[in-house]
Amino acid sequence: MTGLALGLMALGYLPVLPPAGWLGVLCGLAVGLMFFRTYPVGLWLLGLVWACLQGQSALDDRLSDALDGRTLWIEGRVTGLPQRTASYVGFDIDTPVSRRAELPRTLRLSWQGGPPVNSGERWRLAVKLKKPRGLLNPQGFDYEAWLLSKRIGATGTVKDGQRLATASAAWRDGLRQRLLSVEAHGRAPWLAALVMGDGSGLDREDWKLLQTTGTVHLLVISGQHIGLFAGLLYGLIALLARYGIWPRGWPWLPWACGMAFVGAVSYGLLAGFGVPVQRACVMLGLVLLWRLRFRHLGVWLPFLLALNAVLLVEPLASLMPGFWLSFAAVAVLIFTFSGRLGAWSQWSAWTRPHGLIALGLFPVMWALALPVSATGPLANLVAVPWISLLVLPSALLGTFLLPVPWLGEGLLWVSGGLLDVLIRGLTWLAGTFPAWLPPAVPIGIWVLTAAGVVMLLLPAGVALRPLGWPLLALALLAPREQVPHGQVEVWQLDVGQGLAMLLRTRHHTLLYDAGPTLRDLDQGERVVVPFLRSQGIHELDLMLISHADSDHAGGALAVQRALNVKQVISGDVPGLPAQLQAQPCAAQDGWEWDGVRFSLWQWPDASNGNQKSCVLLVQAGDERLLLTGDIDAQAERAFLRSPLAVPVQWLQAPHHGSRTSSSRVFLNALSAQHVLISRGAGNSFGHPHPQVLARYRALGMTVLDSAEQGAVRLSLGAKGVALGERQQRRFWRLDG
Repeated sequence: MTGLALGLMALGYLPVLPPAGWLGVLCGLAVGLMFFRTYPVGLWLLGLVWACLQGQSALDDRLSDALDGRTLWIEGRVTGLPQRTASYVGFDIDTPVSRRAELPRTLRLSWQGGPPVNSGERWRLAVKLKKPRGLLNPQGFDYEAWLLSKRIGATGTVKDGQRLATASAAWRDGLRQRLLSVEAHGRAPWLAALVMGDGSGLDREDWKLLQTTGTVHLLVISGQHIGLFAGLLYGLIALLARYGIWPRGWPWLPWACGMAFVGAVSYGLLAGFGVPVQRACVMLGLVLLWRLRFRHLGVWLPFLLALNAVLLVEPLASLMPGFWLSFAAVAVLIFTFSGRLGAWSQWSAWTRPHGLIALGLFPVMWALALPVSATGPLANLVAVPWISLLVLPSALLGTFLLPVPWLGEGLLWVSGGLLDVLIRGLTWLAGTFPAWLPPAVPIGIWVLTAAGVVMLLLPAGVALRPLGWPLLALALLAPREQVPHGQVEVWQLDVGQGLAMLLRTRHHTLLYDAGPTLRDLDQGERVVVPFLRSQGIHELDLMLISHADSDHAGGALAVQRALNVKQVISGDVPGLPAQLQAQPCAAQDGWEWDGVRFSLWQWPDASNGNQKSCVLLVQAGDERLLLTGDIDAQAERAFLRSPLAVPVQWLQAPHHGSRTSSSRVFLNALSAQHVLISRGAGNSFGHPHPQVLARYRALGMTVLDSAEQGAVRLSLGAKGVALGERQQRRFWRLDG
């Protein structure tokens, strides 16, 4: 079983999927190995073959290249629970049909300013379709892997539409709407998340609060909720039988086990039956079965059966972070609670699991680039019993009794009040002790730290256990990669339609632009800040905002809130928020950091925001990089009359490669060998313009496009090559 699980989980590490012929060979080899009783290796190969077949099936169901960016009329049924915000509605369409093309089985759509969309409705929609592509940055969330794990073959934006049929049998969506309409001290979205596993009503600040305090598992339906509900049903029947209230003709134990399992599965269906719920139901079913038969077959067998059951049903589940966290948490509890001599006090039995889970999950969260909560054990010490014993029972009972006037809503009002008290306490805790995002380290350091965690989870008295502390300390004391003197490490981040570039010398750090904001999407908060923290950066010597357009300056406030920014310079100070306290670009002189020269320029006769862009020239040795913001052809001609108009090796494409920039005279004068383009895939501005791209290539310039290569890294002064994140192959990543 371990071999089979390892084969199924190996899917996420494959750069490419083997062709069908090789899968046939591997399958034959697996059968042969099992014939000779080499079961672990044979089952490992069978698991790998099955996972590859399912992965290829999901890839084959993606949108074709010919339909990428096209607008089609489609018909389909809304599935799942639509997500609604003040500005848009997001929903999935199941088995869409178009007269002009064959479409993937599932589409994920967003409709800006659209009408209410409910689960189960059938719609006719005009949709601009896109291949399932996402931003790609080091230590960032892999949206493409997540879409594949959900078997979503395309995304799209709705331009127009009409409802063809109302919802049929959409009971989950109806119940959610009922819960959201309840007066519960403003915590109705939290109740919907707790009862139904639907977190679409929570905003980014809510999720940030849960993440900072390590309590996300309490609001997302998990094994704890399933086990608690099943235990309540089992205990109720056992209690009735003990006091002679249960009918004598009905054996109480089979009924208790059966009702507990039926209740767990029913609750799971209410919550959408995600991976944590699947795992909990399988393990609970096995435990109840053995309880019924008075047998005990060990603690690891239910775990392995649940692990393999989930992966056999959906091998792509291993691409989701929640899969690893769910099974890792259970594995930590099994490892630390089973086979130990001696008894713990009641206080230790209650407090230790929270600390052990926090310790055991640390390497997993580090590998998944997730924030680590410093206050997680303390927050869960209070939150777990508060939710389990007070909030959840009243919320479930209130939901069940909603058809009874006043009673159901009254219980939900009480449940919302209890939640409000807890949330206020968590808010204070999060404000006092923020979460920590461990910096990226070499794989060897991570392995040693993980080994140290395993040692610390061993029973007291084991000889190697004290060695875990110095190994764990490597997470804090691991040496960071140092930039050589006279060189600059340059990162062009993948922030979509905008710009954010990090420049780091040996002892100084500069951020050129901070990414875009669009409605409630702040790439400064989502991309720039997590990336900086993953690089071990908690302070910026300078944040240089080229100009005030939202695609360049939108994320600046998020960066300033999260890090210590010593100085802010911009080419358009009046257009920026006053909180940034920016200084004008024109008043600045050049400077030198660690043997690297930095020079600024701004056109004094600029008449609009783009022309006001603050231009930065960086020289490391005999290599130069020119960052131009959004200057147009007029500003380019003015720049060529300045002392900074010298040949460069690297050029950041002016205005994302628009037709009004990158004039031929400008490019000829600079003689750049490489051009960096930061833009969103399929953006509505048409960046970069085909004529500009042709101009770059005609001059022999290497084009490095964030929409095609993800984040791009180069070492200025080392005369090396630039590397894009998509060069680190994974089978689900789209080619540039």
